[in-house]
Amino acid sequence: MLGFGKLNLKERTLAHLVTPEIEHLVASIPKPVGSFGYDPWGYNEERFKVALGVCKLLYEKYFRVTAHGLEHVPKSGRVLIIGNHSGQLPMDGVLVGVAVATNPDGPRLARAMIERFFPTVPWLGNYLNALGGVIGDPVNCVKMLEMEEAIIVFPEGVRGSGKLYKDRYRLQRFGNGFLHLAMHLNTPIVPVGIVGCEETMPALLNMAPLAKLLGLPYLPVVPSLLPLPARVYLNFGKPMHFSGCATEAEVAERVEEVKAELRRLIDLGLQERTSIYL
Repeated sequence: MLGFGKLNLKERTLAHLVTPEIEHLVASIPKPVGSFGYDPWGYNEERFKVALGVCKLLYEKYFRVTAHGLEHVPKSGRVLIIGNHSGQLPMDGVLVGVAVATNPDGPRLARAMIERFFPTVPWLGNYLNALGGVIGDPVNCVKMLEMEEAIIVFPEGVRGSGKLYKDRYRLQRFGNGFLHLAMHLNTPIVPVGIVGCEETMPALLNMAPLAKLLGLPYLPVVPSLLPLPARVYLNFGKPMHFSGCATEAEVAERVEEVKAELRRLIDLGLQERTSIYL
């Protein structure tokens, strides 16, 4: 076996990222893959180890995440993890995914439903895919829930991720699709209030006409092209269960129940933090 000093730069970097702790975590996450080492949505265990190593460092050292209520995430079985969306880039989904993957009450892979735009961003798409990110298509979501997966969904979509800083922590309009899935597939909803990602990349202005010309969902004017090191707080709530058939009006009422719980969890995080960046 080669000594550490004889390893090349790539091997040394991988050794720092894929630690014995990461190896143990990934080994404890049940995730069947095909004979080529991939699942139908592109997840690969070796790539996941590297991506988790990188994102765990960001989680612990850069964003200094504090997570509460992880015991509410089921150790197995289908579940929809529903959060508030913000921050221009999908760091909120990445951080929720790391929290679930390193959950001391039972680590598991959480598949994030991502906007079609994000995988086109250089490097970002590869990391999202390696961490289990999947294009937010209802067919994908149904198939994964039927396979007893944990799915991260942001019902605000780009309305949430692209909102301006003046609208921070104001929930935007939710799509109803996640609630229909929860009812029809008998899937519990675990809400998670995310505080801090609003400040990682605050948007002062959205250059909507130019964004439309370039085919982008939005084009924000931000103080930094890299996410700022805001402290992030994640508060996971108790599972919410919705069953049976319902009219669209009843579905809308149930969506409001989820939004109300999310507001409560967001308020918990806002009350908990004493500073934004320190």
